[in-house]
Amino acid sequence: MPSLKDVKTKISGVKKTAQITKAMNMVSSARLRGAQMKMEAFRPYAGKFNEALRTISGNMKSGAFALMQEREVKTVEILVVTSDRGLCGSFNSNIIKMAEKLMNKLEAAGKKVTLVCVGKKANRYFRKTGKVREKHVDIMGNFQMFNARAIAQDIAANFIAGGCDEVQMVYGSFVSVARQIPKTMHFLPVKSVAAEDAATATGQAGDYIYEPSTEEIMEILLPLYTNVMVYNAMLEVGASEHAARMTAMDNATKACKDIISNLTMVYNKARQSAITGELMDIVGGAEALKG
Repeated sequence: MPSLKDVKTKISGVKKTAQITKAMNMVSSARLRGAQMKMEAFRPYAGKFNEALRTISGNMKSGAFALMQEREVKTVEILVVTSDRGLCGSFNSNIIKMAEKLMNKLEAAGKKVTLVCVGKKANRYFRKTGKVREKHVDIMGNFQMFNARAIAQDIAANFIAGGCDEVQMVYGSFVSVARQIPKTMHFLPVKSVAAEDAATATGQAGDYIYEPSTEEIMEILLPLYTNVMVYNAMLEVGASEHAARMTAMDNATKACKDIISNLTMVYNKARQSAITGELMDIVGGAEALKG
């Protein structure tokens, strides 16, 4: 049985750990409010932007613009968006597993794969593969639209230059505070949809007259589309990170309480054993004196 001092030291250490996890839970909870508000405010804009682009592109050919150019897929680039920091449960590892599964599937089909990693966790895992073309780290803690624009412009330029034939995006989607799921999205080329499909997607029917022309509108919207989609993914990951960390730290605090309870029982048993031993010595000494 461990000594009283050892058990008492362990209890003290676990209590300090519980204080840290509780503080981290409170910090993540406070940060989650701001991140969730930004994400929920941007979601309708991203959805309507995507909807408008699909509607306008309905009568266009797939190769009308450079970012809509469909060609034989030989090289696929995967944009992986994770957080910079850990201690958020399996959130980052789930995104990385999905990205790795997608990479293996593409390579099994005979395609070359390159990676663009946003966040330290993705870069740290995939850099050993030697397939990381570009990395963006130390930005997920406090990112702005210009960060997303720089990432989107780099990917779009590489696609236009022929560095890749298709781009897929893997990120963490925020469902609720208790649930965040990894998600894969087709990013480039931007696919044109038929007019009837666009009407079904928007819930509207009929022809529209655009001013200026649809070509001029698409020329402006396509680069903005890439910026919006990347920024939306970063917002989703930012909110998901804080929610996952809050849940993980809450579970860690509960686990610490359970450990303290178990250690307290061990401490009490050791203390009772020590007291019993001392009493036995006293009684034995008294009996010896009587004899």
